[in-house]
Amino acid sequence: MTIRPIAIAATLLAGVSLSATAQARPMTPEDVAKLENVGTIAVSPDGSRIAYTTASLPDITEGEENGSTQQQLKMAYAPMNARDFLPEDMSVSGVSFSPDGRMVSFVWADEDEDRAVWGIPVDGGAQQKLASVRDASVRSYAWAPDGSRIWMLASAEDDAERDKESEAGFNAIVYEEEAQLNRLFSANVGTEVDADPQAVSIPGYVSAFKIAPGGRTAVVDSAPTPQIDDAYTSKRAHVIDLASGQVLRVVETPGKLGDIEVSPDGSQLSMIAGVDINDPAETTLHLVDVASGSYRALNAGAPEAAVDAEWLADRRLAAVIHKGAQSALRIYNADGTVAEEHDGGALILTRVEAGGNTLAVEANSPRHPTELFVWNNGSFNRWTQHNPWLSEIDFGEQRTFRYTARDGQEVEGVLIEPVGGVPRGGAPLILNVHGGPEAHDSNGWQTAYSKPGHVAAGQGYAVFLPNYRGSTGYGTAFSKQHTGNYTDPEFTDLVDAKRALVSEGIADPDRTGITGGSYGGYATGWGATALSDEFAAGVMFVGISNQVSKFGTTDIPYEMYNVHSGKWPWDDWQAMLEVSPIYHVDKANTPLLIMHGAEDTRVAPSQSYELYRSMKVRKPDVPVRLVLYPGEGHGNSRAAARYDYNLRMMRWFDTYLKTGDRDAQLPDSRPDLPEGTTGAGTSED
Repeated sequence: MTIRPIAIAATLLAGVSLSATAQARPMTPEDVAKLENVGTIAVSPDGSRIAYTTASLPDITEGEENGSTQQQLKMAYAPMNARDFLPEDMSVSGVSFSPDGRMVSFVWADEDEDRAVWGIPVDGGAQQKLASVRDASVRSYAWAPDGSRIWMLASAEDDAERDKESEAGFNAIVYEEEAQLNRLFSANVGTEVDADPQAVSIPGYVSAFKIAPGGRTAVVDSAPTPQIDDAYTSKRAHVIDLASGQVLRVVETPGKLGDIEVSPDGSQLSMIAGVDINDPAETTLHLVDVASGSYRALNAGAPEAAVDAEWLADRRLAAVIHKGAQSALRIYNADGTVAEEHDGGALILTRVEAGGNTLAVEANSPRHPTELFVWNNGSFNRWTQHNPWLSEIDFGEQRTFRYTARDGQEVEGVLIEPVGGVPRGGAPLILNVHGGPEAHDSNGWQTAYSKPGHVAAGQGYAVFLPNYRGSTGYGTAFSKQHTGNYTDPEFTDLVDAKRALVSEGIADPDRTGITGGSYGGYATGWGATALSDEFAAGVMFVGISNQVSKFGTTDIPYEMYNVHSGKWPWDDWQAMLEVSPIYHVDKANTPLLIMHGAEDTRVAPSQSYELYRSMKVRKPDVPVRLVLYPGEGHGNSRAAARYDYNLRMMRWFDTYLKTGDRDAQLPDSRPDLPEGTTGAGTSED
């Protein structure tokens, strides 16, 4: 592939400040609250421009109205040459170009209307509705290759009778029944919106689809029901005839299913999937023969994870590959052989898109969140910069750190040292444990509302993000070491990380804390109970405290069995109880802040209630606090809840970890908010 030449005034490398600063300052929770990053990208068919969204939350620290993530449409033409393409108050998704490149399309809801497909001419003009489905919201869409039609995946049809019952107070919820299935429609594109889009039959619960070249078939991701467990265990790729809805073939992959792309000639699919039902994550890249449904893996067993893929016009395949804490761009030939590979360097590549001869990627680095880059003349050239004020921040040194666990396994993670360096005797250390555990932390941007990152570094902490056993990015064999082995070796890896950092003089052994969400919350609960002697403070988020009751309250029981426990609770009730933090509360001497979304269905809030109550009753002298976030699920989505979380997390660590005083008095129940933070009220969106 020949990359289109681009005139570049200056190549902006990751981590290079764009302006000199008179005086650097530490990062704060208020800074985290106003971060924005590139959301989704689309490259025009001729490669001349890139449409993208910036994703950000309302800055409630400046009095903006509370709400969730907003995405603003922008258009980039060259490095540092981008402009807003829609009014600031229009939050859109699903950005794409029409096949002729004359229009940018997107999904948007105008005032009280349902979400529909809209478009705006690239050369200027007003936005206009292109396609919609009556009394339904469009989830996603795709253009016909000739631009004459738009296919839309829409929500289930309204049930008028059920709505009337609900309004009358008969609003009972029948758990895991009465499934609401998405529907597929085809609409003509013309001067008027097609008032009668045609329904296309689809199998089961379709969550995504791609139109094949020629526009006669589509590839749909389908599971039997909308239940998340089915998405993990039973989702498969179906090739369907768009005229009849007939399923022509099913690609019988055995495990989890990720990104699927259709080759330019329609003969092949690229598919990122698990290698078997026990594979914790979809990290292996496959090629699928569409005619037969047969498939083969391209990187099975390699110590890496495929993250995203995109076909190029010449039938080669570009793939983002994560290798441990680093990343690379790999190009495969059409036959699956490797044509070339380019190391990401200081960048962590996360997504790739192509159009014409332009290859664009999303990437972050230790010094900035996700931005837009274009691969050109042997380097990744930065096209956007959305947080220029980051040049004011005094960052701690960030690098990968490897150590040897007690059984000889090499384990890697990302280390952020305190701003100004590590003091004699070591710094207070926060272990920030990722969830999953089928996930991994890369050596890129590692600061967020629930991740201490550079906020902690600016306050004198060292932060370590361990890719413990069970993590992805190191091959399926490494991630499968977790299956059937709750707490060991995965959580002994955390203790070994602490000891290695103490040995290097980086960490103070008496001032080491732990935090994380979901499975990282489980690690935190375990660290605060079974391993309490190792950790001076903990902040547990949406975490597991009882593996027995968790099975009965989660929405992923088969996922738990297939890739986590490897057995059912009734196979050995006692063993399942013994790998639960509540079983070890008698050992607890670690001040623990527990936070949870009140509407979490993945890890029920009762998990946090159980640990809180056990500690209050059995260890009344150990500081513990439980904070619930109304309206939030398995992670906080709204600006105020995120900012509140960040303030509470850092204050807890300042109180118990920085001082090393496990007996310090509980901080006030409410954090201090900046003046004006509560002045704008709360959005009802």
